[in-house]
Amino acid sequence: MPLLRDPALADDGARKIEFAHRRMPVLAGLTERWAAEKPLRGARIAACLHVTTETANLCRALVAGGAEVALCASNPLSTKDDVAAAIQRDLGAEVFAVRGCDRETYYQQVKGALDIEPTLIVDDGADLTATVHEQRPELLPAIIGGTEITSTGVIRMRNMAADAALRYPVLPTNDALTKHLFDNRYGTGQNTIDGILRATNILLAGATVVVAGYGWCGRGVAARARGMGADVVVTEVDPVRALEAKLDGLRVLPMHRAAAEADVVITTTGNRDVVTVEHMRLMKDGALIGNSGHFDLEIAVDDLTSTATSRRYLRDNCVEYTLPEGHRILLLAEGRLLGQAAAEAHPAEVMDMTFATQALAVRYLVERAGELEPAVHPIPKEIENEVAVAKLAAYDITIDELTPRQHEYLTSWQFGT
Repeated sequence: MPLLRDPALADDGARKIEFAHRRMPVLAGLTERWAAEKPLRGARIAACLHVTTETANLCRALVAGGAEVALCASNPLSTKDDVAAAIQRDLGAEVFAVRGCDRETYYQQVKGALDIEPTLIVDDGADLTATVHEQRPELLPAIIGGTEITSTGVIRMRNMAADAALRYPVLPTNDALTKHLFDNRYGTGQNTIDGILRATNILLAGATVVVAGYGWCGRGVAARARGMGADVVVTEVDPVRALEAKLDGLRVLPMHRAAAEADVVITTTGNRDVVTVEHMRLMKDGALIGNSGHFDLEIAVDDLTSTATSRRYLRDNCVEYTLPEGHRILLLAEGRLLGQAAAEAHPAEVMDMTFATQALAVRYLVERAGELEPAVHPIPKEIENEVAVAKLAAYDITIDELTPRQHEYLTSWQFGT
């Protein structure tokens, strides 16, 4: 049985899904073709994703392709309950997703999706993958492969492969250029700033914003904060990325120094304990802390809760903690994925490319069932190119093509000075 907040919310969700659908032309075109071709006929897909309007349109494509789909939430605060109800009612997927659920219910949702006895896994954060390997190993022989959409999940799956624990091939959607160059940079950049503003309504112009991590997500957040007039400071553990931030015109400091200057701290690292209570003790009274990484481990929330002398709800997704020294720290969205929990998730225009890449990766696994070894395999270049070409066409953009003479030059070594 599906697990929903309220099936009566479906009408609201359906309108929002249609609004996103209009802004996802690549995925819409794929859906139309697949409705005739049925390339996924017979596949059973368990998907663990943020339950948003964009995800709804991915479900539409997969079902149109002939797959049976069960969807569960990949984060307790990213589910849109009206969208979940509309997917269940209108789009042919069974949904297990309730916003704001506790940990026990979260994993009840994951297990509900696995009850479909999947042949394919579509994951965001690798919770579904880890659960099927650790708790439902009897399902593994039927699974021909999986995909993973986020940086944190790809790290987990590569670690599983290194430990010889991964039992089926995985395509890391996050590594595709058509995903991370756009989704991570422009999507995370925009919705993180959106989440900060919805949760606090602060003025970013003139504020010191510390961005922990300068990968593609960190780049996006830093660029948008800077564009709104903030003084942006980057913290990093990677020397090359730190140099990139410096040459991009940003200040680079270790966290213990950056924390003392911060009005806002945003974590985008995919690692844990990036902001500790020791860092918080150095911060200004009223400093804001938020996380744009997938899991709620980047900020030491449990330590903050146990150390604080009081806790006070200020606004939606904004809770004030008072430390023993007397100064206050404002935690956004419980330290969870800020752009999903406090804002509207990634814009449909970038998720169009991400989910088209994801859908084509699923088709690739179906077409090559039994051919790929259990490992993390790169997304084929032809999938990236197919998505990019379709997106350019949607923007009515044409580009140059190599002449035969240029192609000959680029594929030879004889031409020199």
